[in-house]
Amino acid sequence: MNSSKTRIVVLGGGFAGLNFVKHIDKDKFDITLVDHHNYHSFPPLFYQVASSEIDPSSISFPFRRELVKKASGRVKFHMESARSVDVSRHCVITDHGSIPYDKLVIAFGTTNNFFGNDALKDEVYTLKSNDQAIRIRNEILYRCERASIEPDREKRRRMLTFVVIGGGPAGVEMAGAIGELKRYILRRDYPDIPLEDMTVSLYEGRDKLLASMSAESSETALKDLKSLLVDIHLGRQMKSYADNLLTFDDGSTLYSEMVIWTAGVTGRPLEFEGTDFRQGRGGRFPTDRFCRVTGLDDIFAIGDVNLMTTEEYPAGLPQLAQLAIQQGRFLARSLNSGKWNREFSYNDKGSMATIGRNRAVVDMRRLHLDGFIAWLAWMFIHLISLMGMRNKISVLVSWFWAYFSYNTALRLLLAGSKYPKRGRMWDKG
Repeated sequence: MNSSKTRIVVLGGGFAGLNFVKHIDKDKFDITLVDHHNYHSFPPLFYQVASSEIDPSSISFPFRRELVKKASGRVKFHMESARSVDVSRHCVITDHGSIPYDKLVIAFGTTNNFFGNDALKDEVYTLKSNDQAIRIRNEILYRCERASIEPDREKRRRMLTFVVIGGGPAGVEMAGAIGELKRYILRRDYPDIPLEDMTVSLYEGRDKLLASMSAESSETALKDLKSLLVDIHLGRQMKSYADNLLTFDDGSTLYSEMVIWTAGVTGRPLEFEGTDFRQGRGGRFPTDRFCRVTGLDDIFAIGDVNLMTTEEYPAGLPQLAQLAIQQGRFLARSLNSGKWNREFSYNDKGSMATIGRNRAVVDMRRLHLDGFIAWLAWMFIHLISLMGMRNKISVLVSWFWAYFSYNTALRLLLAGSKYPKRGRMWDKG
């Protein structure tokens, strides 16, 4: 690196990190991007990968291809995971070494929050990455294939009892996708499985779906999910899950071999050496209105891990993609100019969620949309947000094909071989 430039290390290549990298001045700063994947992915469409609607490569874009473009060129990329930060030596400790920095930008997003019940990590299916989405897709398909040849009806019903925990956008979209499989696909592709043998249930601890959206959106989502044969249970919190048995706060139980967890998120843990600093509520980093982490010098946090409080958002700004994009661009502009006289101001452009074919809800300030118009708006916004023209065309073609044919070529059980196991580099001498 050019030692005359300020060295900035960016942890995480999601919406926040990548937008920061694109807009920072490479003539003033040496930039190193660190991520445990070698690609940027599009989390809002993970559920469509999980439901076999689109290919995972269609919502992913290689970092190295993006970083050679004019807007984001001259950026060094490291595919590794950050383990800790030594604030006294100004370096990031990774699983393969250490990276020195003058300024550090933390933008590595969130992971699943199990609210203290860490045993769930190995028991439930989650939807925070392409890998996890593919795992869900394969399991759903395998269960349908296995159930189609199972003569015992009770066993078949147990195989096809799908439960989604969490009634936010991710939970509603995932439950709706499985509901569409039951309503439109099951009878055609798996004629040996009676429709009533598949059960799709959605459990939400609060008294409404899509709690962060309007009452109209909540009611529409409830009605649309019921039309897709999804059983909705509001005001029911899951307490435990063991031996395939779900236990709820009212004492009721339910047997399910496939539970999909979308109930909450928390910041990824990061250790700090040379200081007693600890991450704040929800694993997030408390910052001032300029995204500077409180109590740490030359360290910034943007995106989902940023905990910035305002009068309108006393518990912190919402963890949304649009916020991450805005903060990434804001921090880049501030560092480029060297001026810190203009605080970050969040521009809320609205919220949206899709429930299925021709079914979606959109809240934009005082405007509420639902049904086909909202579904078209949802498709348009997500399509233009994808990186790469190839990805945009691929997703659009997949959507059109699935819409008119009720079919997709992606319902394939493709699981990578486990053997031979990969050893550590240079350990086979």
